[in-house]
Amino acid sequence: MRLKEMDFSVLQQCMHCGMCLPTCPTYDTTKRERNSPRGRISLMRAIATDDLEMAEGFADEMSFCLGCLACESACPAGVDYAGLFEASRADIEEKGLNKGLGRKLVRFGTLEFLFMRPRLLRWAGRGMRLWQKLGAAKFLPARLRALERQAPEIGERFSNELIEPIEGEGKWKVAMLTGCVQDLAYAEINRDTVDVLVANGCEVHTPPVQPCCGSIHAHNGEEEMARANARRLLDLLPPDSFDVIISNAGGCGSHMRHFAKLLPNDGRAKEWDAKVRDIHEFLVEVKVRPPMAAPFEEKVRVTYHDSCHLAHGQKVVLPPRMVIDLMPGVTRVELKESDWCCGSAGVYSLTQPEQSRLLLERKAGHIRATGAKILLTANPGCHLQIQNAMPELNVLHPVTLLAKAYRNEC
Repeated sequence: MRLKEMDFSVLQQCMHCGMCLPTCPTYDTTKRERNSPRGRISLMRAIATDDLEMAEGFADEMSFCLGCLACESACPAGVDYAGLFEASRADIEEKGLNKGLGRKLVRFGTLEFLFMRPRLLRWAGRGMRLWQKLGAAKFLPARLRALERQAPEIGERFSNELIEPIEGEGKWKVAMLTGCVQDLAYAEINRDTVDVLVANGCEVHTPPVQPCCGSIHAHNGEEEMARANARRLLDLLPPDSFDVIISNAGGCGSHMRHFAKLLPNDGRAKEWDAKVRDIHEFLVEVKVRPPMAAPFEEKVRVTYHDSCHLAHGQKVVLPPRMVIDLMPGVTRVELKESDWCCGSAGVYSLTQPEQSRLLLERKAGHIRATGAKILLTANPGCHLQIQNAMPELNVLHPVTLLAKAYRNEC
């Protein structure tokens, strides 16, 4: 979908009331109208009506936007900012307006190459793991060393080495999505998720090789690549074969709830959208079994950071907190601005490093103010961003605490 192809009523839906302004991290930084959601929508509308030529200035503005969707949560008119944002980025890609080293590395090194080939991505992960163990980054130029430090630490084993294709039995037949970064860096979270699902009466199907969901492609304007990956997932996990399709990553889950919009002529996509659930949301729906043991020997103080796309994209806010609050020996302290973006936003830390740094510093300050030594979050980008900035912090997924508690029952 392109801006000029959209129903014009979608572009007109913004009432310019300004309720989005206090929720927008980029507007908060600059106080410039063009850096706000309604300012960007005005630009989009002008391009759709040919009152403004699409040029590098527009591309720069769309690159500056985090796509955090906090504006959607605040909007009283229900504006589909995500759709407008992705259409704009698709137009920008089609015209070749994105420039810069960071953007080139993102497109050719990851989006077009690795994130379209899951087996090759794992081989690259193994190579990265060896690179990290050898400490080879010290031989890189300073600029590349800075980029390398933002890469996740690759795990010793990937999801297919930790999870059998079918595990458990029970009332619900569930498809488990392992993700890309989650698979390479946080496969243990996928293992924990399967353990929790099995403990709550699920037969869990986890194909050992899974394509990228296409979230990172759609978010960066690569619409055709996003469609290709969506079709691969529909072929691999036909929605009519499962009761529920589980995601444990906020960004992936948000994207996968909209396959019908991406593939309007594929009859399976609508059923897929209806069956996608975030793990916390599903657990609350099926009345998750409270653990009889605590996840740690000692009592702990934790805080929770909302992934933007889990809170604003999927509207899943209370379920993670409900799951955390079930656990004995765990005291949750609410985090100030818990749903304010941490600056990760997919590849934002590469393409907009300065703004990303400002947001990360703001987030870190609020985390320190809680006094918690454990931060819980449910998206690999947030996990990586915050852990890199705060190595003294133990960053975990909420489902990991639940899995630990279940294991301690034995």
